Amino acid sequence: MAQTLNINGKARSVDVDDDTPLLWVLRDVLGMTGTKFGCGLALCGACTIHLDGKPVRSCITPVSAAAGRRITTIEGIGATPAGRRIQQAWIALEVPQCGYCQSGQIMSATALLAANPNPTDGDIDAAMSGNICRCGTYVRIREGIKHAAKKGT
Repeated sequence: MAQTLNINGKARSVDVDDDTPLLWVLRDVLGMTGTKFGCGLALCGACTIHLDGKPVRSCITPVSAAAGRRITTIEGIGATPAGRRIQQAWIALEVPQCGYCQSGQIMSATALLAANPNPTDGDIDAAMSGNICRCGTYVRIREGIKHAAKKGT
């Protein structure tokens, strides 16, 4: 079924089944490979995108649930103030190691800062708890979020 999606501020038409996971629409149909496949069960966070500014796991979100909503992917997150600060902090502090999970980490961290510009360690832990980093860069991720928060104040 043909649907129009609002992705990073642009209308994109796709002709897929309503229950197709949004992750596969982004990656395979639209060629937007920044959003990663990790587990397919919404357990690792690699596929995190924003729907209307809230982080969601695109591997279990059917495309029909995204129609008519504002979708932001890693390709567009730098256009937001919080996203730009997070990306700059990630670069300045060399947060990633292998980098595979980092698009999901950045998406969750950006949603946190957009909702809470001065998060505590507990806030960071809660917001990032669903994102797994196989390289274990959790300390650098936390420092990146704190660095970005300071830049926003």
